[in-house]
Amino acid sequence: MCGMSQPPNNRSSAKPPVRPDASMSLLTHVMDHSLDEGYAEAAARREAEGTSGLPRNLKAKLALAAGLVLAAMVVTLGAAQARIAAPVLAKEREELISRVERADDHADGLEKDIERLRDDVAGRQRAALKQHGGDQGELLALLSGATEVRGPGIKLTVDDAKGASTGNGNGPRESAGFSDTGRLRDRDMQRIVNGLWQAGAEAVAINGQRLTALSAIRAAGDAILVDNKPLVPPYEILAVGDKKRLNTEFQDSVDGQYLHVLQESYGIRYTLSAENEVRLPAASSLTVRTATATAEDPKKGAS
Repeated sequence: MCGMSQPPNNRSSAKPPVRPDASMSLLTHVMDHSLDEGYAEAAARREAEGTSGLPRNLKAKLALAAGLVLAAMVVTLGAAQARIAAPVLAKEREELISRVERADDHADGLEKDIERLRDDVAGRQRAALKQHGGDQGELLALLSGATEVRGPGIKLTVDDAKGASTGNGNGPRESAGFSDTGRLRDRDMQRIVNGLWQAGAEAVAINGQRLTALSAIRAAGDAILVDNKPLVPPYEILAVGDKKRLNTEFQDSVDGQYLHVLQESYGIRYTLSAENEVRLPAASSLTVRTATATAEDPKKGAS
C-alpha cells in the first residue's frame, strides 16, 4: 500500500469561477466599449496630427477671436435695433388703435343718423296715413303697425334649452340641412307667430320689434332676424287681443302643440300668461309699396 503513488494535488487545474454577467455578454461589451472604436481611432489620429482641441498657433487663435467678436457685434447690433424699433412699433400700434376708434365713432354717428332719419320717415308716413285715411285712418294705421298699441293680451316668453343640448333628430324639427339642437330656430318663431295670428291676435311684437304684414322672420347662422334686426334670447312675444281667447286657442292650436313638443323633445323653455295690458310700439319703419297723389279740391283752390 505504501508503494502506491498518490495523485498530485494540483489546484491550478481547477476551472475559474463563472462571472455573474456571463450570460449578458452583449450588454457587457457595450458597457466596456461605450465609445465606438472608429471614433476612438479618429480622435487618436487628430491628436497625433495636432488638429484636435483649440487652435495652437497664433493665426488660428486670432481667427477664432475675430469670429467671436463678429458674432458678439451681430447680436449686440440686433438687440440695439430691436430696442430702437420698439418705440416706433408701439407708436404705430397706438396710431392704428386711434384710427380704429375714430372709425367706430364715425360708424356709430352714421348709425344714429340713420335711425333718426328712419324715425322721421316713419313718423311722416304715420301722419300721412292718419291724414288721408278718411274714416278708416285709425284702423289703417293700426293694421299697418303705424301706431303704438296697448290693451289686454298675452305674453309668451320663449328661451333656448339649457346648454342647447342636441335633440334626437326624429321630431318636428327634423332637417337634413343642420343638426337639431335645443336652440329656437327661425321657422319655430314663424310657426309661433302664425299661431298667435290665427288665435285672434290683433297686433304682435317680438322683443320690441312690431310685426306688420310685410315683416320677415329669417335666420343668420344661429341668430333670428326680424326685419333684418337680430334678436337675443329669451324672446318676449306680446300679442294684443282677447286674453282668454288668445291663451286658450293658441295652446289648443297646432302651433301651440308644436311649441309643447319643442319643450318636451328639445328642452325649449316657455311661459305663457294672460295680461290685463300690454304695450306694443309702432313699427320702426314702414315700406310704402303703392302711393297715388290725391286730387286737389277745386273749392280750396278757388278760395
